Amino acid sequence: MSTTIESKKIAEPAHEIHSLFKERWSPYAFSRKSVPSEDLKACFEAARWAPSSYNEQPWRYLTATSEQKKLHAALVECLAEPNRPWAKRAPVLAIGLYKSTFTKNGKDNKAAPHDLGIAGAFLTVEATRRGLYVHQMIGILPDVVKEKFSIPEDVVPYTGLAIGYRGTDADLAELPDNYADRDKGERSRKSLDEFVFGSDFGSSADL
Repeated sequence: MSTTIESKKIAEPAHEIHSLFKERWSPYAFSRKSVPSEDLKACFEAARWAPSSYNEQPWRYLTATSEQKKLHAALVECLAEPNRPWAKRAPVLAIGLYKSTFTKNGKDNKAAPHDLGIAGAFLTVEATRRGLYVHQMIGILPDVVKEKFSIPEDVVPYTGLAIGYRGTDADLAELPDNYADRDKGERSRKSLDEFVFGSDFGSSADL
């Protein structure tokens, strides 16, 4: 019987953090198992409650499940070629977009991509809580998204998301080797000293 590949993917943080952050990671091998509607709605509900500049909530999402075959296939075509072989197997695909102007005055919202990122993080944590995995990708084709989905002028397609359950050994075996190797690889992160600074840029903070 095929088993889920998770044994090496729990993070080992230098300082204790919530288990959801240790469990979260971005697989390439997804199960084809459908995601229940209530779980999917809850993930986007979490995104809904993310903070944003002036409460503009500039994030937007195009979504499709594998049951929506035509729409799901259309979203696959919006992904950069290297992402298609693995992402097309995910039972849920989404494109994250942001509205680049403020609704109240039409001025540029420079915080919009940042706020979309926060919404994606909230979505990902809720997904992890529900036993789901999210693999976000910058490799999309914005012009294709605009063409296929009649995107307004001030809305920017920015990121892709594959959402679903962790694949089994059998799912992993169906991927090209370069993706399978990434799924099997150890997790690593920079130390705090490398990105949390104090008096000078590059000097570690005295926390």
